[in-house]
Amino acid sequence: MKTIVVACGGGVATSQTCAVKLADLLEEHGISRSDFQIEAININSMPQYEKVADIYVSICGTEDATYDLPTFSGVPFITGMGAEEELEKILEELKK
Repeated sequence: MKTIVVACGGGVATSQTCAVKLADLLEEHGISRSDFQIEAININSMPQYEKVADIYVSICGTEDATYDLPTFSGVPFITGMGAEEELEKILEELKK
């Protein structure tokens, strides 16, 4: 099972919204919910999750991310602009 962590400043509304949208999109693309779990967290909790996560989806921006795991932008899943392209990158990473 792959673990995807979605982080924003508060870990409540935005990351939760992104996590739900991402989970739905993954399922629409044939990834079973039993094959992944998504955690919506506060960005300050990221160092703890870095050890267990397979993928990091950031609402805070990916430019300054220094985590040792594949990092993707969650903003497209909130705005709808570029969501399919970012989803394709995540799908490729999940296949590894």
